[in-house]
Amino acid sequence: MTGDLAGLVERVRACRLCEADLPLGPRPILRVSPTARLLIIGQAPGTRVHETGIPWNDRSGDRLRDWLGLDRDIFYDESRIAILPTGLCYPGVDAKGGDLPPRPECAPLWHPQLRPLLPDIELTLLVGSYAQAFVLGKRRRASLTETVAAWRDYLPEFLALPHPSWRTGAWQKKNAWFDAELLPEVRRLVGETVA
Repeated sequence: MTGDLAGLVERVRACRLCEADLPLGPRPILRVSPTARLLIIGQAPGTRVHETGIPWNDRSGDRLRDWLGLDRDIFYDESRIAILPTGLCYPGVDAKGGDLPPRPECAPLWHPQLRPLLPDIELTLLVGSYAQAFVLGKRRRASLTETVAAWRDYLPEFLALPHPSWRTGAWQKKNAWFDAELLPEVRRLVGETVA
């Protein structure tokens, strides 16, 4: 890791901006390297990820790795794959028991500083509606389904995916094109990018 990036990552990991609003306290979780060619932008760590400090180290991560056709060794090879969520810390739970949205201060503060220090990124996966909203802004469609269905419109820079939570199983059944058309392309593009 270059000095500039290493110093910035140290500052990110020391961030306490949202400390008062984080039920488990701050623990910014990211993996970056100046040689990474694939960038994965998700929403925010869950409780298991917060506990282990390893991004996508849960069932959602298992599903995402399956979608991408990657084993854990390649997925966690920082020299090839950078992982930078829109919220770097676990945000807490809502009244229904689901995770709260990523803290709104996080991505606007850190992404613009980190992204220029990742010069070799060829493809960015936008995993879930929060990542798509932050990165695509007005370019995203009216719904997550429409945004993901328009995946060709965002290539070659971005590839929009739903969040791989357990809830996505029902979504996948309703949207058979995702498995039939998009996942083979996801695996091909990701494989070429990290080869």
